[in-house]
Amino acid sequence: MTQNKIVALIPAFNEEASIRDVLLKASEHVDEIIVVDDGSSDKTSSISAEAGAIVVSHLMNRGVGVAFATGVAKALEIGADIVVTIDADGQFQASEIPRVIGPIVEGRADFVTGSRFLEPKSTPKMDDTKRFGNRLFTRLVNWLTGQKFTDTQCGFRAYSREAMLRLTLFGRFTYTQEVLLDLTSKNIRIVEVPVSVLPRMNGNSKVVKSPFHYGFRALKIIVQAERDSHPLRFFGAISLLFIISALLMFTVVIAHWLTTRMTSPFTSLLSIGGTLLLAGVIFIILALVADMQGRSRRLQEEMLYLLKRQRYS
Repeated sequence: MTQNKIVALIPAFNEEASIRDVLLKASEHVDEIIVVDDGSSDKTSSISAEAGAIVVSHLMNRGVGVAFATGVAKALEIGADIVVTIDADGQFQASEIPRVIGPIVEGRADFVTGSRFLEPKSTPKMDDTKRFGNRLFTRLVNWLTGQKFTDTQCGFRAYSREAMLRLTLFGRFTYTQEVLLDLTSKNIRIVEVPVSVLPRMNGNSKVVKSPFHYGFRALKIIVQAERDSHPLRFFGAISLLFIISALLMFTVVIAHWLTTRMTSPFTSLLSIGGTLLLAGVIFIILALVADMQGRSRRLQEEMLYLLKRQRYS
């Protein structure tokens, strides 16, 4: 049986206080470690290099989504068979890496996502705003993918080489939800496993500086990913919304006319409804055109996949 080359990928931004300890613990379970220094102004890069990690540095802070994509490309370049992503702040326990990569090693999955909420005993303490936001995004992603994930924001994950080659991501700010939307649309085998979280010892989250700021930017990425992955469904839903609204307005006017033989005071609803109906028809046409482009995108992604396989073989 061929031995898998396991690589840890750690996006980091100003994590000098915790990065050395994370690298030391992770090195016990992986063959190599890649640290993507996303424009840090502290000693994150030098500490990581001294600890033996492969360091890839961005000249400026470009976002954890870009850092993740950079790390995946580097992992493929050095011949990684399995990549496990873990945060640089030390909240996730490196001792759980074998559990996260296990389903891939056993051949049961190509992508494994950790969940902080799968087991009640390991559920972390968080304020009501963050908990509500986590549940909201999880339900949204589940609705869009038809899956039953319990945690779509967790960064403790594992990817097979096949999953890495299949990934097509565009989000700069974050990547956690977009990965799920992208890989489920490509029928990649996904397994969720429970992981535990330790209290943050140093500083604050570099991604979730404000729950509302995070929510808005993550929602933008989800909407864009859904638009690109399922254009007919996306624009068709908008079209349906306009058409149903128009029909409701026409129904009100017709019902009033049948009773009174007058359209007043609802006459204005006829022009508004007509405008909405026209908008609905336009969006139907847009949906069909977008679906055509979506088919072209799928062909392009398949070509990109084959090119990646050839490049990183």
